[in-house]
Amino acid sequence: MAIWNLGSINIDVVYRLPHLPAPGETLAATKVTRGLGGKGANMSVAAARAAARVAHIGAVGADGGWAVDRLMEYGVDVRHVARLSGETGHAIIAVDDAGENNIILYSGANRTLADDMIAGALSSADHGDTLLMQNETNGQTEAAKIASQLGLKVVYAAAPFDADSVRVVMPYLDMLVLNAVEAAQLSDSLGAELGDLHISQIVVTRGADGCDHYDNIRKTKVHYPSVKVDPVDTTGAGDTFTGYLVAGLDRDLPTAQAIKLAMTAAAIMVTRHGTADVIPDLKDIEDFKLG
Repeated sequence: MAIWNLGSINIDVVYRLPHLPAPGETLAATKVTRGLGGKGANMSVAAARAAARVAHIGAVGADGGWAVDRLMEYGVDVRHVARLSGETGHAIIAVDDAGENNIILYSGANRTLADDMIAGALSSADHGDTLLMQNETNGQTEAAKIASQLGLKVVYAAAPFDADSVRVVMPYLDMLVLNAVEAAQLSDSLGAELGDLHISQIVVTRGADGCDHYDNIRKTKVHYPSVKVDPVDTTGAGDTFTGYLVAGLDRDLPTAQAIKLAMTAAAIMVTRHGTADVIPDLKDIEDFKLG
């Protein structure tokens, strides 16, 4: 099977700081790096490194050719990445000494995808493939409709969180992935508990507290404890988790095994500085378990 990821591609500029800046505060960075990022690109790389076949649907501007080349180097099919005349999306990321971050996003080309381009890409998908999406591109509702009609499994990572964006794609979702803050916001917005939503599978990540899996068909909720590590940078950890989770499910791993694999990958990720370029592969995970 294959994963079709309608996702963002960003240029990440990461600044290391002694602490995250307060309003009006000026801080001197101790280090700056530039690399491939965006929730979509991160998830594509993670899924590819988890041995899934991944095709990315997205766009870059005139300054983003190197980002497409980098995705291809990581084993991602980039035939459905458009090269447009505007600017590639980018993110300004501040990371403090405790590994916490804040992020400023500029969408750029990520929000200029044509519906016919998305439809054309998905026309190559097979029944049983997976459509993965996040909230950093346009075209999500149309893509979800098409994927559902074609018999694809539809997975939505609800970040950056917007309740209305979740609401319009909910009828097409097979799985929703969100963090604890987003889960609380969604429940408040809908006036319903996660276990009562008409979505078959919901996974809530809780950082150092692990994650919860709601199986709304069987009406069960299972908690998975986190893999304990000393974090240095939490950027991209959630994306790594989601990419590995979807890849595991695409490879027909049992849900519990896919979640544990994803949690291990995310744990390794927070011990590294960077985003897409430092996402672990399966050998890293095997070495981590042996260690």
